[in-house]
Amino acid sequence: MQRTRIDAIVNLAGARVLGMPWTARRRRELLASRVDVTSALVDLMRRLQQPPRVLVSASAVGYYGTSPGDAIELLDENSPARPGEFQSDLCAAIEHEARRAEALKVRVVRMRFGVVLGRGDGAYPMLALSARMGFGAVLGSGHQPAPWIHLDDAVGMIRFAMDDDSISGPLNAVAPDTPPQARFARSLAASFGRRAWLRMPAAPLRALVGEMATILLDGQNVVPRAALAAGYAWRHPVLEDAFSNLARNPARNQPGSATTTAASSTTAVTR
Repeated sequence: MQRTRIDAIVNLAGARVLGMPWTARRRRELLASRVDVTSALVDLMRRLQQPPRVLVSASAVGYYGTSPGDAIELLDENSPARPGEFQSDLCAAIEHEARRAEALKVRVVRMRFGVVLGRGDGAYPMLALSARMGFGAVLGSGHQPAPWIHLDDAVGMIRFAMDDDSISGPLNAVAPDTPPQARFARSLAASFGRRAWLRMPAAPLRALVGEMATILLDGQNVVPRAALAAGYAWRHPVLEDAFSNLARNPARNQPGSATTTAASSTTAVTR
């Protein structure tokens, strides 16, 4: 009987980080939904007669921790983690499990995603609804960098990482245009013909959701140095173009479409 070989595995599994406060129970859920799945995948590879050629495993720019709103330090794939910050520790734990596949001679690409902008799921639908209703807001100082990537490019970069054997290790999956949060909020509102006239001070937001507020109020000035060096061509490299594309194509990126490959899932590719 002919056996089907798994050529590549794309692991995007994980519970949503934004939403409920990071209580001790929630932190355990976030860790288990990512680390346990990644560990099980590596164990599966070990049992296969022939391991896959490549593992593309999702991490996030949270690996770099958070920086003060006025920080201008550029963070590329060689920048260190920030131990002691939950989002950094979470990403480091995921990547540690993924790297276990390297012992099986599997090429491992650890994709550090920014905020993925797509209509089907994730942060964009809720943000877009607020912006359309005139409730777009600048958070805190508004100076904090807001790394992002359009869903088309998130999927495109996954495919690029699968196909290019020269790519391994960390890969920042962000657009080359990293705006401050104020521009992010105003550009989103402008894509619907609105203005972001509200401002949410940092103190009440931190009091409301605790450490999770660091994702919203502190930023990472991330640059996609590895993707640029490898020659990846973005479909939506500029924020305003990405928002315009999403606003004028309301039927795109719905659940069930091909582009929702970047949703939380694990996919095996065979040849």
